[in-house]
Amino acid sequence: MKAATKGWLSAAVLTLSTTSFAQSPSAPIEEIVITPNRINVPLKKLATSVSVLDEASMQRYGNVNLVTVLRQLPGVSASNSGGAGQTTTLRVRGEEGFRTLTMLDGIRLSDPSNPQINTQLEHLLSSGIGRVELLRGPQGLGYGADAGGVLNLSSLRAAQGMHATLQSEAGANDTQLYNAQVQGGNSLIDASVQASDFSTAGINAFVPDNTLADRDGYDNQTLHGRVALKFAPHWQAEVVARQVDGSTQFDNCYDVNTYALTHLCNAQFDQQATRAAVQYQSERSSQQLSFSSTDTERDSLANGVSTFTTQGELTRWDYVGSLQLQPQLQAVYGADHERATLEQRERSNSGYFAELLWEVTDAWITSAGLRHDDNDDFGAHTTYRLSSAYLVALANNDQLKWQASVGTGFRAPSPYEVAYNRGAFAYPPASAVTLQAEQSRGGEAGVEYTARAGWQLQAVLFNQYIDDLIEFDLANYSGYLQQAGRSRSRGVEVSGEFKLSEALSLSSNYTYNDSTLANGNARLRRPKQLANVGVNWQLLPQQLQANAFVRFASNSVDQNGAQRVALPAYAVLDVNVSYALARDWQLYARLENALDRQYREVFNYHTVGRTAFVGVRWMLGAR
Repeated sequence: MKAATKGWLSAAVLTLSTTSFAQSPSAPIEEIVITPNRINVPLKKLATSVSVLDEASMQRYGNVNLVTVLRQLPGVSASNSGGAGQTTTLRVRGEEGFRTLTMLDGIRLSDPSNPQINTQLEHLLSSGIGRVELLRGPQGLGYGADAGGVLNLSSLRAAQGMHATLQSEAGANDTQLYNAQVQGGNSLIDASVQASDFSTAGINAFVPDNTLADRDGYDNQTLHGRVALKFAPHWQAEVVARQVDGSTQFDNCYDVNTYALTHLCNAQFDQQATRAAVQYQSERSSQQLSFSSTDTERDSLANGVSTFTTQGELTRWDYVGSLQLQPQLQAVYGADHERATLEQRERSNSGYFAELLWEVTDAWITSAGLRHDDNDDFGAHTTYRLSSAYLVALANNDQLKWQASVGTGFRAPSPYEVAYNRGAFAYPPASAVTLQAEQSRGGEAGVEYTARAGWQLQAVLFNQYIDDLIEFDLANYSGYLQQAGRSRSRGVEVSGEFKLSEALSLSSNYTYNDSTLANGNARLRRPKQLANVGVNWQLLPQQLQANAFVRFASNSVDQNGAQRVALPAYAVLDVNVSYALARDWQLYARLENALDRQYREVFNYHTVGRTAFVGVRWMLGAR
């Protein structure tokens, strides 16, 4: 695929827009979202916190790696171990990355070959992504009791006509991006295909590698396709296929023959995913049945020799239905069966859920739902979610919304965690631990003000905890331990969008998150304070625009053996400019870490300094 994608041209434009809920300053509160309840629901009826990025926002950001965009959202932090393709973790409200379910066009990108069946987000590029919905907090009722949050991604769509984009970008560290995508649609069919090729020579990722001091590069080839066909009145069939190949050079591994430490290490990642679905939609009800499969292979090499290989497969049947019982009362229900396979180890989980959405009055909306899961190894668990929102009409068509929600969940130890503690590499204390399921609960309360003038403000208090948290023993490397007691994440998210003029808009958010283990210690790599500020300036309408954003993080700790290490606070500035050369052509330039700040997100791993990129995009047709 790499050879096939070389030479395609196009561009990515850049933005600064970082709010929860609608990301455009002028976006109406009636925007439709699907993630919290598995069906289309107007935004004003939601009492759970959802961050939304549309296609225009994604284009204005322009960053190649999707995580770089997502870390601008309220309540979101990320850590990266040395640049593009290196291990990357996205944390929502202080919880581990594997607690946030990642989906693209309905495909679960979870990797059973990983210790906690999480998504390897370092291999997820922003190219081809048209919409982002991020549900914050452990309230993934319709997705699984272990879905502490949900990152729901959609590829670019074209409702009518055809749209094509070709992109080429080059920049620092011998970085190149080639991307091509085509979308087309009419009243019967909606189809898209996207292919990208990204490569970079990278930086020296590992701080102690001061002898070889080689650059650790990364290559990624992605192919994604989707087609939806309306084959009868009220009926639609959809097929999605995805292929990702990633190759990452890294440091600090061991030669399989001599057991000597080497920094000539390579990680190969190959993921194939498919999904097929059929859906019925009428005025009063909807029914959808889908089957998806994800197959992931990983291989680690030292000095060119394989040291560790693994393969994981995830298959899932999913049914979701809805029924309008009364004009103000709607039921949502579903069932799912998931099987995770890691080498010769296999586990299944069956789940059933039901939720009622009730418009008590025109101003008061509430919901209540239950979920029951039956896990092969850890038995039956019942979880719930309750939410309520109240709307207050103000003068000048401004609006105030009060919201509150609470939800519970559980997570069974992964097959890898269980097998590791029983295997040859574990020793006391971990080898003596019999892992049990984690129990979680999260609640939030907030208020949102939306002004007709294009201003939007929101404040959310959240408090969530996990009983019997499972984590790897970073002090002694003995295996997986279970923290007796309650680990917490609690704090506040404040965000705002301000349209200062027709040409100038400002966005900002601030998160305070006190995330601690049951023993009172701060959880690792979780900044207590996060802030983002962004500016979008339309210098020449429809032709020239400039974007800048600053992200700030402080009060984070990491671990070096048995010692805990404070990570210094940092602020990073990114700047980008785009210019429409002609009707179908656009030129852009981006400067990341413009002030060349030296900082750490993971102890002993470098971050990328000042880097510059230029690109061009050719666009044909309109979406």
